[in-house]
Amino acid sequence: MAVISVGDIMTRDLLTLDQSATLKDAHDMMREKSIRHIPVVDPLTGKLMGVLTQKRMIATIMSLLSDYGVSALERRERQCRVVEIIDADFESVDEHAPLIEVVSFFLKNKHGCLTIVDDKQCLIGIVTSSDFVRLCAELLKNDIARKN
Repeated sequence: MAVISVGDIMTRDLLTLDQSATLKDAHDMMREKSIRHIPVVDPLTGKLMGVLTQKRMIATIMSLLSDYGVSALERRERQCRVVEIIDADFESVDEHAPLIEVVSFFLKNKHGCLTIVDDKQCLIGIVTSSDFVRLCAELLKNDIARKN
C-alpha cells in the first residue's frame, strides 16, 4: 500500500490575505466564504507570514467590543491589521510529509490547520479537519463498497 502524503489531501485553492489586510477584511472573508483559517502571505515573495484563525479573530473582536463598544467596532476592525494578530509561530510541512505524521501533529497539538510550504517557505496548501473528514468519508465508502 502506498504511503499517503499530506499533498494528497491538502486544499490547494486557497483564500489568503496579505499584511495590508484589516481585521474587517478577514472577518468579511471568513463569514462570506465559511472558512476558519486564513493564511497571510507576503504578496511580493509568496512566503507565508502566519495564519489568522477564527478563534483569534473572535477573541480580538470581543476585546474591541469590550474596549470600544458596538458603535466603534467596524471602525476599529478597519484600523487593526491582520499582521498584528496572526499566529506567526506555527509549524508547516512540505507536501511529501506522510499523512500519519500530520495526524500525529493534529492529535498532539490540537491545531485546526497545518500549512504546507515549498522549500522557499511559500504557501502551496493547507490541511484542515475538513480535509480529514473528506478522506475518512472516502475511505469508509471504499471499505463499504469492497465488503459488498
